[in-house]
Amino acid sequence: MPVQRLNHAVLYVRDVERSVGFYREALGFDVVMGMPGAAFLQAPGSTNDHDLGLFQIGPKADPSPAGSTSVGLYHLAWEVDTLDELERVAVKLSELGALVGSSDHGTTKALYAKDPDGLEFEVSWLLPAALITDEVLAARSSIRPLDLAADKERYGAQTRGGVGVSIPV
Repeated sequence: MPVQRLNHAVLYVRDVERSVGFYREALGFDVVMGMPGAAFLQAPGSTNDHDLGLFQIGPKADPSPAGSTSVGLYHLAWEVDTLDELERVAVKLSELGALVGSSDHGTTKALYAKDPDGLEFEVSWLLPAALITDEVLAARSSIRPLDLAADKERYGAQTRGGVGVSIPV
């Protein structure tokens, strides 16, 4: 049987409480279990036991060299249901000073942010399969600036993303 989905990710962080506060405020995660130096968080609406594990390694930890001087994980990506939700997250990440970029990949509308330890993550909305055209597929060959207002006008602010792509029909 092939892999079905990512169940959870685990990050090493400098300060668990600081990271818990960030992921709660930025993405609405809830703590489902914790212990000294560790916390396990669940995304709203998730059926996973937990979606994110955080393990504290202390304030003197060096920044991750991944991507600059070593191989390693570039980022994690979480999916939202609607373009309205993507816009709400963009505003919240901007308020927190965490938003570092956004882009339109044709079939994916994406925000990029960094947590308090500088670990990058993505929040995205995926075009539902029924709305994917040859034009949209061709647009995947380049990265364009994200225009949420235009995308909401074109696809609908409340259109459920990922249906037939990441969410079974």
